[in-house]
Amino acid sequence: MPIYKAPVNDTLFILNDVLSLERYNNLPGFADATGDMVEAIAGEAARLAEEVLFPVNLSGDQEGCKRSDDAAVTTPKGFKQAYDLYRQGGWIGLAVPEEFGGQGLPYVLHTAVGEYMSSANMALIMYPGLTQGAIAAILVHGSDEQKAAYLPKMVDGTWTGTMNLTEPHCGTDLGLLRTKAVPQADGSYKISGQKIFISAGDHDMSENIVHLVLARIEGAPEGTKGISLFIVPKFMLKDDGTPGEKNGVSCGAIEHKMGIHGNATCVMNYDEATGFLIGAENKGLNAMFVMMNEARLGVGLQGLSIAEIAYQNAANYARERLQGRSLSGVKNPDGKADPLIVHPDIRRTLMTIKAWTEGGRAFTLWTALKSDIAHRSADAAERQSADDILGLMTPILKGVLTDKGFDHAVMAQQVFGGHGYIEEHGMSQYVRDARIAMIYEGANGIQALDLVGRKLGMNGGRAVMALFKEIGDFCEENRADEKLAPFTKGLKKGLNDLQAGTMWFMQNAMAKPDNAGAGSTDYMHLFGLVVVGYMWAKIAKAAEEGLANGADEREDFLKNKLVTAKFFMERLMPETALRKTRIEAGADTMMELAAEAF
Repeated sequence: MPIYKAPVNDTLFILNDVLSLERYNNLPGFADATGDMVEAIAGEAARLAEEVLFPVNLSGDQEGCKRSDDAAVTTPKGFKQAYDLYRQGGWIGLAVPEEFGGQGLPYVLHTAVGEYMSSANMALIMYPGLTQGAIAAILVHGSDEQKAAYLPKMVDGTWTGTMNLTEPHCGTDLGLLRTKAVPQADGSYKISGQKIFISAGDHDMSENIVHLVLARIEGAPEGTKGISLFIVPKFMLKDDGTPGEKNGVSCGAIEHKMGIHGNATCVMNYDEATGFLIGAENKGLNAMFVMMNEARLGVGLQGLSIAEIAYQNAANYARERLQGRSLSGVKNPDGKADPLIVHPDIRRTLMTIKAWTEGGRAFTLWTALKSDIAHRSADAAERQSADDILGLMTPILKGVLTDKGFDHAVMAQQVFGGHGYIEEHGMSQYVRDARIAMIYEGANGIQALDLVGRKLGMNGGRAVMALFKEIGDFCEENRADEKLAPFTKGLKKGLNDLQAGTMWFMQNAMAKPDNAGAGSTDYMHLFGLVVVGYMWAKIAKAAEEGLANGADEREDFLKNKLVTAKFFMERLMPETALRKTRIEAGADTMMELAAEAF
């Protein structure tokens, strides 16, 4: 049976020692996030994840969701009870403004504890996760009346939310959508059409479901310029704000999926359902992207979360499973064989997952902190700088951490040998669950194209140049520190490779768009390596400072960070050179060969 232990100490180290959360006490909500408060919240989130969400993860995968003949959807046994405890704890509104029933705490803290929840039960935590995205869209683009009508119940989890984009004939190319909206005399709209792949589209865990639906108003322009966004509740609201009559929206089917069986991924039918415009006409993508960008950060967190729990189980198995003898001599003389963990290939596998996961955690929390600054700072320049980095990092975090999350789930499964292929050990579920994160909220190839096609050149390259300067300044400021030399030298080399790859795109993307497209995924991963390398350099600095200050009770913990940081820099960081070479030299050849082959 699988195991899970929330990495609370790792989280607190990143928040306190690496990101120095106390430095941001001037931002709204941060003054309440004292060290003791953050530790208490992390500890309580860990308990909920380990004792409530995790125990119904494997059974939820095995049972799945069911749809009855009357289109009612039920979730696996124990899901509603677990969700109720999650909801009653106020976790959905952790970072939502207090005026709408939230706690107003930092988004970075919400992200930190969100990792535990996704590791423990990714399928279940998607229900409130999508609700949080819908809350974000309504907060930014909803009218005062819409906020008052929907947000309090969504924030306390009594109602949940979804996003409805994809249709049978269009996925990423939303300009092709056919769902229509017909204006009514009372200001509402009749929404008709079909949406597919709608996570949490229907279920039995909340009293109402607030669907955010993209549709085209009759007479609107073709393509993306004619798309609007609508609030379409499952149940219409009565005068007192409580759910009333059933709206014209129903689950036509539950998709039969490879993974996340505990989440009801639905075909949603809209039959002249009553909807309410959110934001301006024909500006639906602007409103939906608030939700999508929030979701993309959440999906990147899913990749990290699955890698973490897969790693924990693989490391535990490798310590206990006896197989063969060490190449360098017997390590377990009292047994007939040595544990798997003594073998070099197993150690390489586990260290690779560990290094990416711990560095990825810092990357994720650093990005979440940028979101807090972008939305809460009173300084306009500070907000702009943070928002620039947030926009740049979003496709990288989503694309790289979900690619790696799946890769690492497979690697962890391999440690189990044949047992990894057997359902009762749980590793198969992690592989299956991780795969979807590479696809939804914009497949990772789209993330790479977004990075090179939009984010690099945005505002004259302001964001990417600022990031290069930040990393370069860090290397220069710590160049004379001999203890940090193994980290700053590797980081500087990776930064040089990234800058060269970036220059190639700047010089060639317009003239050779196919080549730019072919090299975009390598560039995204090159960028991810450098940013995670930057996180490891900052982690190493914090660990060295902790040891110098005599942190005896954490000595082993801090030394472990330094060892893992060195592994990343020496074993994984050199891949930046390979990625750069592929970008600069491989694209022309690849496109020519592909043209001949196809």
